[in-house]
Amino acid sequence: MTRLMDQMAPCGPVIDAGAAARAFDRLEPSAEGAGWAADLRHAWPALAPVFGASPYLAALATRAPERLHRVLCDRPETCLDALLKATAKLGSVASHAESEPIEARLRELKAELHLLTALADLGKAWDLEAVTGALSRFADLAVASAIALAAREAHAAGRLARFGEGEEGPIPGLFAIAMGKHGAFELNYSSDIDISFFYEPDALPLAPGVESAAFANRFVDRVSEVLQRRTPDGYVFRVDLRLRPDPSSTPPAAPVPAAMHYYQTVGQNWERAAFIKARALAGDLPRAEAFLAELQPFIWRRNLDFAAIADIHAIKRQIHVFKTDDRLTARGADLKLGRGGIREIEFYVQTQQLILGGRQRDLRSPRTLDALRALAETGHVREAAAVDMADAYRALRALEHRVQMLADEQTHRLPEADADRRRIAALSGFAALRSFDAAVGRVLRGVNRLYGELFAGEETLSSRFGSLIFTGVDDDEETLETLRRMGFKRGAAVSHAIRHWHHGQIAATRTERGREVFTRLAPRLLEAAAATGAPDDAFARFADFFTGISLGVQVQSMFLAQPRLLELVVRVMAFAPRFARTLAKRPAALDALLDPTFFGELAPPPDLAARLQAAPGFEAAMDEARRLHAEATFRIAVQVLGGVAHAEAAGHAFADLADALVSGLAQAALAEVERIAGAFDGEVAVIALGKCGSREMTARSDLDLMTLYRPASPHAESAAKGWSASTFYARFTQRLVAALSAPTAAGTLYEVDLQLRPSGTAGPVAVSTAAFESYYAGEAETWERLALSRARVAWASSPGFARRAAEAIDEVLRRPRSASSTARDVLDMRALMAAERPPQGFWDLKLGEGGLVDIEFTAQHLQLIHAADGGPLRQNTGEALEALAAAHPARAAMLESVLRAWRQQQHLSQLLKIALDDGQSPEDEPPAFRTLLAKAGGARTFSALKTRLAAARRTAHAAFEVLVKP
Repeated sequence: MTRLMDQMAPCGPVIDAGAAARAFDRLEPSAEGAGWAADLRHAWPALAPVFGASPYLAALATRAPERLHRVLCDRPETCLDALLKATAKLGSVASHAESEPIEARLRELKAELHLLTALADLGKAWDLEAVTGALSRFADLAVASAIALAAREAHAAGRLARFGEGEEGPIPGLFAIAMGKHGAFELNYSSDIDISFFYEPDALPLAPGVESAAFANRFVDRVSEVLQRRTPDGYVFRVDLRLRPDPSSTPPAAPVPAAMHYYQTVGQNWERAAFIKARALAGDLPRAEAFLAELQPFIWRRNLDFAAIADIHAIKRQIHVFKTDDRLTARGADLKLGRGGIREIEFYVQTQQLILGGRQRDLRSPRTLDALRALAETGHVREAAAVDMADAYRALRALEHRVQMLADEQTHRLPEADADRRRIAALSGFAALRSFDAAVGRVLRGVNRLYGELFAGEETLSSRFGSLIFTGVDDDEETLETLRRMGFKRGAAVSHAIRHWHHGQIAATRTERGREVFTRLAPRLLEAAAATGAPDDAFARFADFFTGISLGVQVQSMFLAQPRLLELVVRVMAFAPRFARTLAKRPAALDALLDPTFFGELAPPPDLAARLQAAPGFEAAMDEARRLHAEATFRIAVQVLGGVAHAEAAGHAFADLADALVSGLAQAALAEVERIAGAFDGEVAVIALGKCGSREMTARSDLDLMTLYRPASPHAESAAKGWSASTFYARFTQRLVAALSAPTAAGTLYEVDLQLRPSGTAGPVAVSTAAFESYYAGEAETWERLALSRARVAWASSPGFARRAAEAIDEVLRRPRSASSTARDVLDMRALMAAERPPQGFWDLKLGEGGLVDIEFTAQHLQLIHAADGGPLRQNTGEALEALAAAHPARAAMLESVLRAWRQQQHLSQLLKIALDDGQSPEDEPPAFRTLLAKAGGARTFSALKTRLAAARRTAHAAFEVLVKP
């Protein structure tokens, strides 16, 4: 009889002589009794290096010496045939045996297969195809046996109405597809098996009352348990079910109709690549074959556009940068996923198959070596390159097997430690570790060079920080490490989100084109997030925006065409959660960034009035105003966040925008009232007060407004309905307020406040000039006059009436006032405000001592008491303080210090109002945002900013107490 040992080639030196001797001692007593001690002694010189290097193989032999005897004393093919027949028999007798003996027998057979395969491999009795074929054929029969066993159990439990026979399998309508290396008969030594289970709900022969989905998923769980449950005797196979459709949100078994819909609508190119190796494995084989046949158009696309080809290339380019790394060495090398590894060879082949296989059926082989040969024969790969890749593939798979033979672990990495790597070298026939390492390094560098040449010169989808892989169903460890190096603390969440988007589970990537474009965008997005210094926050806020957009291809294409735009948007989002939410609701605002004047002088859109006038109707004008407001606000906010626009310019820009919108909508409101009631012989003006009046608006300022009107005659009335002046202009005011404040499908504009008009909420919403003059001549309180110091005409129906309204305001402000009584009133108001609206912490820039209210009251008080003597009147607080300092030299130094405190807090307020919600503290924001805030406040660090801000407030409050004194 031909012995396996007679065919064995020598391994390297005995790595652990003591372990080998102990293995021999454990075998010897049993061998004497069995009568084959002589055979064992004859074989031992060849076995000692194997058992000395591999504790796992030594344990397999010593745990059952008769197993070793069978393997050594027959031809490997004979042993394999007997082993496979015994496995197949388990499936056929499943109804006549208990489940535990069948499971135990499967584990015994797997152990014998491992011992046989290892010795046949190490002895070079089998080549790579024979080794992987033996493992795969056993896996097929083991899965079939597990399915038969689980089916018999289900039938016995009354869940199945009948037990199937023949090609339809134990359960008609249910089948398993072998995927990955299992599907291609390329299983490695300690591989898991990739299986996908599918079922036809209406075809399952279920007992009455049994629901198909619950049955199928419970059944698959039982099959998986049979195969992968571990006992002291080991296990059969680890089972991986994650190549099924959308595994993160679907159960283990997929109904065929749902699966087919998934692949035909959101199936990805990496899933097409996975199905290249798919084959019918077990169960209802005719239905399995029909399922795969129906999937062929999904797998093999005859026509591919540029974006699809780019995405297929991306499967390969995402794995690694493709420059050859001369530092590739054996120590710690990942033989599967590392540069120069098995995955590079597989993707080298599969990307070409996906691109070319739709038109050339000869390229569709599931086996890597066969497909590589076909690519060479059809001229798509150089013959020499194909030969080198094939040789490298065999060498790397052999190394992979030897790594796994040490302890039956699913690892693909060569050990870092020299002592451990010597074991692999010995199993590979190398006497010297240096020679082994050199040989491995040559293989890795050769593969990496050829891999890089395949798509040389194309866009890389990796990062300078390392590999970025988002294909497949699991987080890639190298990718998580890359994300960590980029500064992400929640890398797993980022990886999960990107894979979720790749699966088409948001509107932006629901189409195939959207997913293909996103493949290119993802690494750029991550680089941009990393550059902000707050990558987790930047990504999370971009995700809120990205998951809400509907025009995914257009927006992504815009980002790809304008990489600086992407960087800017991500940076803004990192520092401005409130603004990020606004942008998520109004992604169309991004269009403004494409305007070449975006970073030019801040001003309302030059065509704003024309666009409002061109709107077909009042409501259409309201919608258009909101769109214009969103674009312009976005522009101002980005310039502030980017440090391009300073606070005063931003305040003026927000006010100019408000003026333009008030002007356009006032004309529209007036036209609408005239349409309803007829023309009115009179004039009207809209007065801006508060921060709009002083041109100190922020991104969230309200509009404080007042309308003044003057009829042409005391008895004037509207032409159609005969409305009086008060009714007509009240209706105008109501229409204007609605136009400015009512939410529409296009969003909102402003909160509008009319309470600063004469008599407040008790007075009419529109005020005649006569009533205005009378009110301020008599009953108006000091706080109302202070508020009026910021009033200006935002719009008027005629230039003449605009001048008249401004004169009326000036006349009120220049009436003589008692300095002491005015000061007492101001102090009383400030005390009441402090009691009713205390500051909300250090960062309340408005209400805190020395904050903006103190400074505004100081400027308004001084203007009010000196206006009668010709003192300066300025609506803007900063301009007022400058003018007051010039008019009162003795107080100039104090006023200038107050002005500095105002400017500092204005800068900070503009930034905080854009970036954060009220109550949010910048102390809780990322360091990069605090640095930006410090810069806006004129400090080098955030802690220095707080010190400087506190000192400025103390100065401003002290000045308030000196300058506002009875």
